[in-house]
Amino acid sequence: MTIATQQPAPTTETVLARIRAILPLLAKNAAQGETDRRVTEESIAALTDAGAFKIAQPRRYGGYGLPVRSMLEVSAAVGEADGGTAWVVALSNVCAWLAGLFSRQAQDDVWGANPDAKVSGVLAPTAETTKVDGGYRVTGRWYYNSGSWHADWAGVGIPLTDERGEVVDQGMALIPRTDLGLEETWFVAGMRSSGSNCLIARDVFVPDHRVMSVPPAIAGRYAVEDPEEDLYRAAFVPTLALVLAGPQLGLGRAALRMVREKAARKAISYTAYTTQAESAAFQLQLAEAAMRIDSAHLHVFRAADDIDTAAANRTYPDAELRARVRADTGWAVENVTKAFDVLLSAHGAGSFAEANPLQRMWRDSAVAARHAIVLPAVGYEVYGKALLGRDDQITPLV
Repeated sequence: MTIATQQPAPTTETVLARIRAILPLLAKNAAQGETDRRVTEESIAALTDAGAFKIAQPRRYGGYGLPVRSMLEVSAAVGEADGGTAWVVALSNVCAWLAGLFSRQAQDDVWGANPDAKVSGVLAPTAETTKVDGGYRVTGRWYYNSGSWHADWAGVGIPLTDERGEVVDQGMALIPRTDLGLEETWFVAGMRSSGSNCLIARDVFVPDHRVMSVPPAIAGRYAVEDPEEDLYRAAFVPTLALVLAGPQLGLGRAALRMVREKAARKAISYTAYTTQAESAAFQLQLAEAAMRIDSAHLHVFRAADDIDTAAANRTYPDAELRARVRADTGWAVENVTKAFDVLLSAHGAGSFAEANPLQRMWRDSAVAARHAIVLPAVGYEVYGKALLGRDDQITPLV
């Protein structure tokens, strides 16, 4: 088993420059990806060459081990070209980060022979397990496994059972994609190219070293106590939730830019305005949308900086801050969603023409905004309970 020779990691700005160079290609392939319900291989290859999937991979395997904020900036940049592609980049990176929280032996399994291996994942423990000598036998189905077509490994939630078959813990298992079946189940209105299909295990053996207990991870206790990169000390749930806002930032920026650029050439029907740009009502709408998108960025990047600072200081954020990140995520997503509503109304009925990329951006954003871990109302309730010091928290995922 070979470990990649560790080279100095490129900066976030270097990766972003590479991505900006391929944005026209990603945008060109966006419609085809939606039709195919998977990101085109040309786009995956270009993103791989740009290092887009290396952001959260440990440096000892040729990855970049960059901060959480970098994961967000990279997926947001991709989101300016295509939401589904950005979602695959975001999920592949955060699942690589998850793999980096497992034991070194497990990490060697994932990247030792293939430093370019990509990881997908689902946290929900929708499986059955049997404890056996040296590990577990796992049978289960994991729905909405984003990037399923492109993954070499999957990190999936499993119940951990004892020798009597009783569930004693919740865990995650790293399983080679070759051990898993795939059922196409992703037939949706938006984020179609994310390929969020169902992965299936049928009596698959998973050795103990590729199993991680989730409750200790939620509290910040990971398998490798002194990792080389600060990233692998980042707070568990805040990181998993926040990265899902990255594609939304890019989608919001792209929609704002499109509506803004067309305003000087597009009339407002049944009015005296020959261009939208002349209208005070349009100006107000554009300003509101821009402020909401700015608000999303400010909350997301504040949260990312708090996570990264704590990791660099070798501290773990307290429950209130972790809860606030859940709320930050929901607030950001809600503001992008509302910005889209304003922009679509301002731009007019032409927003919904099939030939107009704006309607695909809207659909992608709307579907992504309904992911369970980013739902605004849930995030606000989690934060409100934390602010009040209540002991009736609605989820352990804080």
